[in-house]
Amino acid sequence: MLGLKLPTDPRWVNLAQKNIEEILVDHAYCEQKAASSCISLIVQYPEYHKLVEVLTLVVAEEWEHFQSVLEHLRKRGHSLGRPRRDEYVVALHKNIIKGGSEAQQLVEKLLVNALIEARSCERFKLLWQQLEDPDLKDFYHELMISEAGHYNNFIKLAKQYYDPDKVQLRWEQLLEKEAEIISSLEIRSDRMH
Repeated sequence: MLGLKLPTDPRWVNLAQKNIEEILVDHAYCEQKAASSCISLIVQYPEYHKLVEVLTLVVAEEWEHFQSVLEHLRKRGHSLGRPRRDEYVVALHKNIIKGGSEAQQLVEKLLVNALIEARSCERFKLLWQQLEDPDLKDFYHELMISEAGHYNNFIKLAKQYYDPDKVQLRWEQLLEKEAEIISSLEIRSDRMH
């Protein structure tokens, strides 16, 4: 369903499980950035009514996820800590094609957001399947389902505002780039991506 060309290295979830505090901190900031990204799209494209309607709901869900991650940190006696640079997201943004029409620029941003949601969904599935902590297993199962919905929202919006065949072609190109990025990044126990 997600279309990712390269699965996450299985070693990642083993490392993540041993360093769950750091994963939760990074995850909290991923949720904050996801909410902020949707707010930015709403502000940049207010005349796209369906986008505003759909992404307003996504903002609320992402912020709720942020609050939930904070609660999981607190339950374990940890605090939020400082944000980290997300090398994965930075690398994805370097693949956005500049120029073109407003709709083309919107599609680029929507598809990059879809990629981030797809990879997050895939990683949440790994955490759900392999974590030993039953509370976190349930949490990541819920988030996996939610992120899959967000991924679909971004793809549907892109196809609503631009030629669906061209969107699909661009999506396939970005999936290839995303696989290259994933294969080039170090496997880290303190990063969600």
